[in-house]
Amino acid sequence: MTQTSEGTLLIVDDNPDILIAAKLLLKKHYAKVLTTDTPFDIEKLVKEQQVDVILLDMNFSQDAISGREGFYWLKKIVALDASIAVLLMTAYGDIQLAVEAIKAGAADFVAKPWQNEQLLGAVAAAYAHAKDKQQLGLLARQTQGLSQILTQGNGKPFAFLGQSDAMQDVFNTIEKAAKTDANILITGESGTGKELTAHAIHQASLRSNHSLISLDMGALSEDLFASELFGHKKGAFTDAKTDRIGRFELAHSGTLFLDELGNLALNQQVKLLAAIQNRQITPVGGNKAIDVDIRLICATNENLEHAVNEGRFRQDLLFRINTVEIRLPPLRERRDDIPLLANHYLAHYGQKYKRSLTLRANDLARLTQYDWPGNVRELAHAIERAVILSEGDHLDVSHIVTTPTNHDVVVTGSVQYDTFDLEVLEQRAVRAALTHFQGNVSHAAKALGLTRGAMYRRLEKYGL
Repeated sequence: MTQTSEGTLLIVDDNPDILIAAKLLLKKHYAKVLTTDTPFDIEKLVKEQQVDVILLDMNFSQDAISGREGFYWLKKIVALDASIAVLLMTAYGDIQLAVEAIKAGAADFVAKPWQNEQLLGAVAAAYAHAKDKQQLGLLARQTQGLSQILTQGNGKPFAFLGQSDAMQDVFNTIEKAAKTDANILITGESGTGKELTAHAIHQASLRSNHSLISLDMGALSEDLFASELFGHKKGAFTDAKTDRIGRFELAHSGTLFLDELGNLALNQQVKLLAAIQNRQITPVGGNKAIDVDIRLICATNENLEHAVNEGRFRQDLLFRINTVEIRLPPLRERRDDIPLLANHYLAHYGQKYKRSLTLRANDLARLTQYDWPGNVRELAHAIERAVILSEGDHLDVSHIVTTPTNHDVVVTGSVQYDTFDLEVLEQRAVRAALTHFQGNVSHAAKALGLTRGAMYRRLEKYGL
């Protein structure tokens, strides 16, 4: 018999000698063996922990031979958790009873007294059956959960390209770190490609044949945090109409990418740290811990060390998430990559909008000299807008880089305006705030008096 240190068994029998004998035999082969002399404890024990196999006596207080109680509790167990394998036990075994037990959902039928090897074999087969059902159940829940988020992140043309020394350093670090399961922290300004970096790491990892599940932590309210990450049970709160699987469980065996991590409140950081440390999560409204096996990648445009010093971020959480840190340089620090990226987006959007446009050398020089406070994301949106608005055969970069003319300047008080167009002024204010706060969307939004949601809408509107 192959020994295992895994698995939890529950033995339910009103004979204390049976409980002792079975536990002594089985505890050598399984991590945990629970016992109870009453079937009324089953529901509580199953809700508190993951039980793989239940050895269930068929007769308790009502009678000694019919097996009716065993069938009753078998149906209760199947209703509670269909992934649990149930072995029915009775001293009055017959073929007809065995057939009925299997039809009712039992994994097998064991007559008492048992032969040790016979019982060990039956339990081993039931345990393997339980693990198969658990895996199928997880896949079903993941499929259901993934259907809710399939549209997120699809259709994004943003390219993970670079020939500069700075980007070559990034690529080298990715190559080294991806093959490990080390937690990775990606830092960089908004629009530098943190999500693309996470995808590149996942695709180069040993988990690439499983899912990469992403979640923008900055967009989560405190009420939704636990439900999104850990899932919830039906009835856990007013709008919980059905069970929902959380992102941790969705990412089981794959990669979990948590973006905008610096926006987490301290109480949320505590919950996240516990899940990372224990590799277990408990859905909202549930009381059974679920084991999760994930590779964790986090990203932020915040300086988390400064946040730790200011008491806004937990140092122990920072230690957990940044075994390897990858800093993405802003576009102004890798200007050599601007021609490569500009031509990539020109080809991409030219194909999308059925336009055949070329980029003149002097216009490409203007793009290269611009600081791009919104980084690669701003460049991509700007090229798209120019492809749509350009006339003739050349890309009109005036739709991207604008220079005010002196004769258009209007003076009012101590402030000079070249236009009173509120939309233009708002766009400039958003650009200026992003530049001042080095791409930190949260800080720029606060300075502008906007919520994060309102700020993101303006970034999308102006292609920043």
